[in-house]
Amino acid sequence: MLYSLPPLNSLRAFEAAARHLSFKKAAQELNVTPGAISQQVKRLEGSLNTQLFLRMPTSLQLTQAGQEYLPVIRRAFERISEATERLQVTRGIEIVTVSTMSGFATKWLVPRLNRFQELHPNIDVRISTSWHLVDFGREDVDVAIRHGLGRYQGLRSWRLLVEDMVPVCSPRLLEGPPALRTLADLRNHTLLHDQERRDWSLWLQAAGVTGIDGTRGLSFTEETLMLEAAIEGQGIALGRSALIERDLAAGRLVKPFDVPIPNDFAYYLVCPDGRADVPKIVAFREWLLQETGGENISDPSSPASPGPLRSPGDR
Repeated sequence: MLYSLPPLNSLRAFEAAARHLSFKKAAQELNVTPGAISQQVKRLEGSLNTQLFLRMPTSLQLTQAGQEYLPVIRRAFERISEATERLQVTRGIEIVTVSTMSGFATKWLVPRLNRFQELHPNIDVRISTSWHLVDFGREDVDVAIRHGLGRYQGLRSWRLLVEDMVPVCSPRLLEGPPALRTLADLRNHTLLHDQERRDWSLWLQAAGVTGIDGTRGLSFTEETLMLEAAIEGQGIALGRSALIERDLAAGRLVKPFDVPIPNDFAYYLVCPDGRADVPKIVAFREWLLQETGGENISDPSSPASPGPLRSPGDR
């Protein structure tokens, strides 16, 4: 039987954009650009010869056709996912799906995953990167690793890593010119920013440095891009200790000043309380806690802060 199907990537883009009513949030979930989501949706609308979204100045709305199409596509993806998981189970394989930020995945988690696979060859790990706080009730995610204060309503939390913020740069910048010997010399260099955080002003204040505008410089939507710019000698970044350790060890980055400032936020593993004892989740959690020396820091019965935490840096 021949099936008349639109491109799968276009369907994924439509489903994510329709669920969030946002090309930007869909792009963050699928780890592509908003422009790519928009093009995929346009391609789908063209193949269907039907408009699926009303594109408002500051928002998206589903057309009547889009509202009718979305539950059908969502059910199709759910059935594919369920069939895949059943197939994996018949082969004795379980899957743990982990949502986290791309920077943490790239710089810390992925380089260590082989150690988990050696311990648990019957558990496959799926990494999903996004910036938004995962909705366990709507998304196919088992656990999430987030950066914040660790208080998430209805969820269990395990603190994994506490970190410092410290300036880092390419070793080439130490050779100058301009000089980079004192904190005051920062005024003569480009500051690199993660645009979601803008930590330089806070760091300069905590370090007692005055006369430098901590908002100036180059900014990036991804922390990994900021660190790559630092490696390439384009400026000085504020690196979080968990994400820079491998680059420091390899000599790609150096600390021009060893002036670490503690970060109020930490990395936490979170999952719904009702699934905390699922064996595959227990296995992944125990491995993470062993890797990080972390601890169980939250009691699900304790009062939780109202709503999801959206403080700067809480991802």
